[in-house]
Amino acid sequence: MAAAAQLGSLKEEATCSICLEYFTDPVIIDCGHNFCRSCITQSWEGRDGNFPCPQCREISSGKNLRPNRQLRNMVEFAKQLHLPPVKPPEENLCEKHDEKLRLFCAEDQRMICLVCRESKEHKTHSVTPVEEAAEEHKVKLQEWWRLLKIEEEYTLESKVKDEEQNKTMRNQLRITKLIIESEIEKLRQFLKKNEQTLHGRLEEMEKKMTMIENANITKLSNQITSLNALITDIERKCEAPAWELLKDVRSTLNRCNHVKIRCPGLVVKSYKVMVTLDPDTAHPQLLLSEGQRRVRGTDTTQPLPDNPKRFTSCPFVLGREGFTSGRHYWEVQLLKEGVAWLVGVAAESVNRKEDFTCSPEKGVRALLGWKSHYKALTSPRTPLSLHDKPLKLGLYLDYEEGRLSLYNADSMELLYTFPQASFTERLFPIFRLWSGAEMRLV
Repeated sequence: MAAAAQLGSLKEEATCSICLEYFTDPVIIDCGHNFCRSCITQSWEGRDGNFPCPQCREISSGKNLRPNRQLRNMVEFAKQLHLPPVKPPEENLCEKHDEKLRLFCAEDQRMICLVCRESKEHKTHSVTPVEEAAEEHKVKLQEWWRLLKIEEEYTLESKVKDEEQNKTMRNQLRITKLIIESEIEKLRQFLKKNEQTLHGRLEEMEKKMTMIENANITKLSNQITSLNALITDIERKCEAPAWELLKDVRSTLNRCNHVKIRCPGLVVKSYKVMVTLDPDTAHPQLLLSEGQRRVRGTDTTQPLPDNPKRFTSCPFVLGREGFTSGRHYWEVQLLKEGVAWLVGVAAESVNRKEDFTCSPEKGVRALLGWKSHYKALTSPRTPLSLHDKPLKLGLYLDYEEGRLSLYNADSMELLYTFPQASFTERLFPIFRLWSGAEMRLV
């Protein structure tokens, strides 16, 4: 038995952790781990800078692949021994009942077996098949992956900008130093007493600048490394079997929640468009300003001519501009909350003559606010818990991607992103104002 165990250990030492086969042309990287040359090259394919180890995640500075001839000889020796294959331990079994983990408990966020489902611990809990739960969590992880990739790109851009700014400042400092030295040389007799002081100040400025520069670059580099590791982990999970994806999904989601996503707000603002209100669609209880950029909800019904475009049952008004493609961003300032208010987008075919419940199925995707309570008008409604009360809302529509996102336009906190859809008709900004509510397009 001991000899078999030792032979098994030899088999493991001669096996690549990526392909799980005997090493082929083994190489060693900076952290000391060994891989097949083709396996590690494929793992690092497409990376220009940092190269993480697939085992310990330590970052290598470059593709420094050194042949491991001793390991190659040992592999040849192991092949000649005709070692039995190493059987991986069977996973996805319940530790308590030794049954297949076929269900996922939503309350405990872990996989359970059919015996666990009938126990007192889980009998009243909401459970779903592992495959369905995996798909649901895969969608969440993919959304985080998308945001984290954007955050990584933004951080990389910030690093490049900082380096460019530092280079410019250093050039300016060098020029300033040359000018001062030239003036000192010309007026040495007059400035002799001050020369040493001026040099000291310049050196102090340079030291402080170097300290700030190093601190900023170190901070951004650490953020990039952390984001890269998290993105790699999410990519691995999304490609893994359901049981492995869900095994520690809570930990991964917690790590995602601790990442402050900053860049989407800066990106979406670059797609800002001018939106005006369409008076032909305004309900008679809505009062529009002369420039069609401001609207107020009233209790008074105005004598307006009816037409096919006008809302006559509920106090809605559409934007004049409709969208059938591209990315668009606009902002709405809440001047008075009144009884309640609603902002979002609506399909051109939305019902304008009868009362209806706003939902994506009815062609409306919107955020509802009343008395500091907020809901995304999904089916069913999605209550939102916001850090700050939004006084200015930003709406970002990506028509091709089928997404609508709402932001607190002052802090660019993401309030909610509607589930991805396939838009097939023209979309218009939509606003609903109950009595006393007032808003302005900015």
